[in-house]
Amino acid sequence: MHIQFPSKPTLPRACWEGRITAGSPGMPPETETELVPQSSDKTLYCEAEPPPTVEKVKPARENSETDLEIEDNEKFFTTGQKELYLEACKLVGVVPVSYFIRNMEESYVNLNHHGLGPRGTKAIAIALVSNTAVTKLELEDNCIMEEGVLSLVEMLQENYYLQEMNISNNHLGLEGARIISDFFERNSSSIWNLELSGNDFKEESAAPLCQALSTNYRIKKLDLSHNQFSDIGGEQLGQMLAINVGLTSLDLSWNNFHTRGAVALCNGLRGNVTLTKLDLSMNGLGNEGAVALGEVLRLNSCLVYLDVGGNDIGNEGASKISKGLESNESLRVLKLFLNPISMDGAILLTLAIKRNPKSRMEELDISNVLVSEQFMKTLDGVYAVHPQLDVVFKAVQGLSAKKTIFLLTNPMKLIQNYADQHKITVMDFFKSLNPTGTMKMSVDEFQKVMIEQTKVPLNQYQVREVIRKLDEKTGMVNFSFLNTMKP
Repeated sequence: MHIQFPSKPTLPRACWEGRITAGSPGMPPETETELVPQSSDKTLYCEAEPPPTVEKVKPARENSETDLEIEDNEKFFTTGQKELYLEACKLVGVVPVSYFIRNMEESYVNLNHHGLGPRGTKAIAIALVSNTAVTKLELEDNCIMEEGVLSLVEMLQENYYLQEMNISNNHLGLEGARIISDFFERNSSSIWNLELSGNDFKEESAAPLCQALSTNYRIKKLDLSHNQFSDIGGEQLGQMLAINVGLTSLDLSWNNFHTRGAVALCNGLRGNVTLTKLDLSMNGLGNEGAVALGEVLRLNSCLVYLDVGGNDIGNEGASKISKGLESNESLRVLKLFLNPISMDGAILLTLAIKRNPKSRMEELDISNVLVSEQFMKTLDGVYAVHPQLDVVFKAVQGLSAKKTIFLLTNPMKLIQNYADQHKITVMDFFKSLNPTGTMKMSVDEFQKVMIEQTKVPLNQYQVREVIRKLDEKTGMVNFSFLNTMKP
């Protein structure tokens, strides 16, 4: 069966199998028929036809009953795109979104918090079937539910231009998880970044999602934070990670993983060869989970970023993690903030990095730990071996106000004051320290000359602050961008 709308642009095929309601364009918005399965004899099709050339006519005034703002069609749209969306809105009975009309030819479209609902999402999906401009789509917090996500995956069967999609906080639940999983198990999409945070995914949702991800190699970045996965979900995810060869970034923060789930996840990470970033913050791994993490750090050679903040890891767990840091050669960032680690645990962690000559650690976040001046002296020794490292802590106990000010004075401000006094640029100051006179230096060499120079005396911590501002994260500092700073 074909649906034709006289004197209107035709909708693409897709208005899809069983998804468009069987009424006329003028049907009351509240009238909506039951969804028809694909296999039904009642399935409706809308065949794609070349849209007619639409002559631009300036309307007398804007319809006050819609959220539609009149724009220059020739400037913003290829012929038919706007009309297609407006016809889809009329068909499903929703108010058009003016922001979408204005931006449907941009690569990034942000429709977060627009109250689309399932039918509004369907209208957007219809318009995107033949869209070749949008590559990133944000649909967070629109209450799209399973009906809306079904429209989106049907659109993705036709659209291979969309690469990033955020459908977080949309009450998808188990049925939504199944719809997404069935689609992505076929690898029939160009989506590589998928955000599914806060979608009421419970334990039973883990199985279909992990089954799809076990064979999917296209998705590189996945956000499953703020859901309700616990230990059973952790076991499913661990099994998936053991065989997945696509994911490079996985966010599992703010779930309910405990010891059993943590151990299962870590077992999967041992053999994983692609994941570089993992966020497990705000779970309940505890010291037992930290034992498994330490073993992962000892064996895994891919992880670059690991966040286990807020996991009830104490000094005992820090000791186990430090064992892994002694031999790890890939990790660069380790976040342990909001864990009950004291200065003793902090010393274990920093000394473990010092003992590892091949460590690539750049940031150790223990920002809730109050340290002593003795710890600072120990840290100086660690910095001497690994000048690229930055340890973030809360404060130093027992420092006088004067000494604290000395330690924390903004070094770039001191350098700027020196440059102003001598009527030079900040870049001139840095170039004068480099024997070659170039704009770049290695971190090690730069740290050495900054400590030894006497023009602007700086302590170790101020030098580290300068390095943090100039470091390109490649082992080199670059001060070429400072050439715009005037005396």
